[in-house]
Amino acid sequence: MQHRPLGRSGLSVSALGLGCMGMSEFYGTPNDTESMATLEAAVASGIDFFDTADTYGHGHNEELVGRFLNGKRDKVILATKFGIVRKPGAYERRVDNSPDYIRSACNASLKRLGTDHIELYYMHRRNPDVSVEESVGAMAELVKQGKVKALGLSEVSVETLRKAHNVHPIAAVQSEYSLWSRDAEQGLLQACAELGVTFVAYSPLGRAFLTGTVGTTEDLPDTDFRRANPRFQAEALQRNNILVAALGEFAAEHRAKPAQIALAWLLNKHPHVVPIPGTKRRTYLGENVAAAEIKLNPTDIAELDRIFAPSEVAGARYTEEGMRGVGL
Repeated sequence: MQHRPLGRSGLSVSALGLGCMGMSEFYGTPNDTESMATLEAAVASGIDFFDTADTYGHGHNEELVGRFLNGKRDKVILATKFGIVRKPGAYERRVDNSPDYIRSACNASLKRLGTDHIELYYMHRRNPDVSVEESVGAMAELVKQGKVKALGLSEVSVETLRKAHNVHPIAAVQSEYSLWSRDAEQGLLQACAELGVTFVAYSPLGRAFLTGTVGTTEDLPDTDFRRANPRFQAEALQRNNILVAALGEFAAEHRAKPAQIALAWLLNKHPHVVPIPGTKRRTYLGENVAAAEIKLNPTDIAELDRIFAPSEVAGARYTEEGMRGVGL
């Protein structure tokens, strides 16, 4: 597995990371045994960049990753996040970026993770009622204390990134980015390249839709949040399935699976992008790892860009509640 620099922090991470959220909630019933086996398989395959957050499973995800890290801490570059506050069993949230909360959230994450440091600490969402300078200033104090190695931001605007970077170097910006979610191409990717910031692409497989394995929402578990996601609703789903069918044809021509082509598109298009596909199963992990070896030429990339032109994708990325705090 090749590595890519994590901004200008001096750290490097595997070109593909692992999103751990689905091991705790949002995508059906968790299975800690299989999740632990998947984490083990990830490290064995060369993946050393794990992504979690304090809100995933209301702490369960950090605790799960923490159990895995026991005795293996030096094998993983760990990223976690603060800022989204939810009640158990609810999707509605508030965002807290206050310095006091940042300090307490970091200490709580360190305890759940069973470690004394976090390599990459993200502001998960921004609350515009608190200046980004004040929030990043509090995050920078955590770096001085040795609790955090590098700082990140999630789902922010170019303006916010630049303001934050003036306070303390930002190592990574995380946002949804995939063939069917290309908002980041409207300036954020370019700003990251200019500033030497790594762009971490979450949901690079379109919440599994780009794998071609999601037929209808009826196939999904009752607790699966995609049942309410605008892109998975009847009319939008019908339109988006046309795009996935075209991706399937392209993948067949390249003797690969659709998911592998979707990941290869990201890896070949941008040297400063690190996709973090999420999975809780070893089978899918192996398929994702193989994508890192696929080479796409400029003609291939242009063809995929054409098929998945943003105007062809139906539905919003999130519900109205989910879009709160995005792009601020």
